[in-house]
Amino acid sequence: MPNPDFVYNPPMSPYLDFVYQDNDIVIVNKPNEFLSVPGKNIEDSVYLRIKQQFPQATGSLIVHRLDMSTSGLMVLALTKRAQKSLQQQFVNRTIKKRYVALLESHFESHFERGIESELTVKQGEINLPLRGDIEDRPRQLVCFEHGKAARTQWQLIEYVNGNPKLYLYPETGRTHQLRVHCAHPKGLNAPILGDDLYGNIKDQRLYLHAQRLTLVHPITKETMTFEVDEPF
Repeated sequence: MPNPDFVYNPPMSPYLDFVYQDNDIVIVNKPNEFLSVPGKNIEDSVYLRIKQQFPQATGSLIVHRLDMSTSGLMVLALTKRAQKSLQQQFVNRTIKKRYVALLESHFESHFERGIESELTVKQGEINLPLRGDIEDRPRQLVCFEHGKAARTQWQLIEYVNGNPKLYLYPETGRTHQLRVHCAHPKGLNAPILGDDLYGNIKDQRLYLHAQRLTLVHPITKETMTFEVDEPF
């Protein structure tokens, strides 16, 4: 039985920003290098923070995840009805996500770059099936024989100090999908900057951010879109 006098004082570092909340769902802006769910040796996570702040919640809370290194928008279910609706939306792939990524600069010829002031928008689709690397977890491999279908739409936004900046639209939700699709020679052949698994240039963070999330509210059935600018 929840203690009515309990007041949760969440940790301030890393700070978890609440973008939206009502009786059924919560939208948060997850910081990079922060777990979505408790890990083997680290309990602090989005799940734990929400569970402690909403002890009355009846839903599973977690209906999707972001990689620890990825920042950005997550939706959580506070009620069983919301949980069921959101899970079905993810299964039906009607929830739309847009990521922003900054790629390593030394593969920019892959985009046939012209004069920046006359930059023509480039876009395309990546279809590369993925499976886990059983000999080097948590890495993922492109595997046309045993991999699960993985599809990503991409659009070039601009160049930032010579680095291509993209919108990425995952149409499936495989582990490390965007990271592998950017880095693989049959994908964009340009790893995301700061990627310690698939990249060549290490940095203080992975330059990948879940910037926009569109869903149908589980109860009101209103289509809702949330955006949080990338911190890079």
